[in-house]
Amino acid sequence: MRIILAGSGQIGYALIKSFLDEGHDLTIIDEDQNTINNIQNTFDVMTLCGNCATASALHDANIEKADLLIAVTSKDEINLLACMTSKSINPKIHTIARIRNPEYANQVYSMQEVTGLSLIVNPEQSVANEIYMLLKMPGFLRRESFARGQFEIVELKVDQNSVLNGLALNQLPGTVKCKALVCAIVRNDQCIIPRGNHTIEAGDRIFVAAPTDSLSDLLKNVGVTTKRVKNCMIIGGGRSTYYLGQKLIDSGIKVKIIEPDPTVSRLIMNQLPKASVIQENPQDQDSLIREGIEDFDSLVSLTSQDAVNAITAMFGTTLGIQTIISKFDQMSSSVLFGKIPIGSIVRPQDLASNAILRYVRAMQNQSGAAISIHNIADGKAEALEFEVNEHTLHIGEPLKSFKLKDNVLISCITTGSETTIPNGDSKFNPGDTLVIVSSHSGAIAQLNDIFA
Repeated sequence: MRIILAGSGQIGYALIKSFLDEGHDLTIIDEDQNTINNIQNTFDVMTLCGNCATASALHDANIEKADLLIAVTSKDEINLLACMTSKSINPKIHTIARIRNPEYANQVYSMQEVTGLSLIVNPEQSVANEIYMLLKMPGFLRRESFARGQFEIVELKVDQNSVLNGLALNQLPGTVKCKALVCAIVRNDQCIIPRGNHTIEAGDRIFVAAPTDSLSDLLKNVGVTTKRVKNCMIIGGGRSTYYLGQKLIDSGIKVKIIEPDPTVSRLIMNQLPKASVIQENPQDQDSLIREGIEDFDSLVSLTSQDAVNAITAMFGTTLGIQTIISKFDQMSSSVLFGKIPIGSIVRPQDLASNAILRYVRAMQNQSGAAISIHNIADGKAEALEFEVNEHTLHIGEPLKSFKLKDNVLISCITTGSETTIPNGDSKFNPGDTLVIVSSHSGAIAQLNDIFA
């Protein structure tokens, strides 16, 4: 597929490697020559220095023959204009734009038919949605939803005193006393797609597949005691704070926001009149103590500085705050997890790139494309949801009768409203959905790619 990627910031970098690995013909446009130079030194890809919103730059990138334009520059207006200009030159092209400003978001969604946008990506809103899911059920480091919310893959950290420490996976059902399957383990920065004879060790981060209605039992039976979040302190007053604050307030959760910039403080105060907005320096721990940080059962760090978010999260950990979640733009979660106590990590570029990658794969393979794609295990594995159709191999056959590729696991079969954790006797039929977990080096573009 011929793809033009306009803007090569964090989301752009996250996409470039995936697109090249999957064999797409990729051209990068960016206004900054230093950025272009860095890309040329890192990737074997066509590049162009210029303004992606101008017809001349798009012509130079051969927009007439492109299948898809992805505009993820730092400016909403440029992204929107680039997509509209591309559509005027090549009416058949698909266009994806990153739109971040809340004032634009609703307007652009309502005008999607007029603008011709195929997909709108809002990383800040995605961050808010992700954090809200985690706050609804504290205890999990991360949650990924499948099968229209009936099934999830959740992340847990195993400590020395956990009932899971030293447990063989084939003993898991008797311990958790609910339907659950460990589908991936991160150990020593390596991802393992486990079998039944694998043993869980202290320090592991495990990814557990389970029906959504079993998650409370799962937490209870592994000894993770959590209480419903009643109040939340948010550090930083950006766009994600606005989206998250609105969702929390609507849910009856008390919100206090700490923001040092007076202009941003006034803006968020006007946007969220039911929140308590305090103009303070979040790096001043005495100020946070005065603002009652110890009385909050959840702490969310959403500043634009990863270091501030990490330090705030560590401070919250020392105070014993129940649920701590931090946004990281630059730092790799694999560097942080297991080394410093900072709770859950959310990365905007991962959420945005997942949405875009899912759309691209659906374009490439209209029949059998993944319904949803989630990066797990620090990007070392994927969880993909597929619908079984009449072209799927091995329909009606027991799973034990055929082989999957190495490092591929079927973690869930959903038939209508019934979700099951499969065993060797399980079967799938047209209309069922399967959740596949894979650390296979080749891309899983369609369901039949999982079979050996």
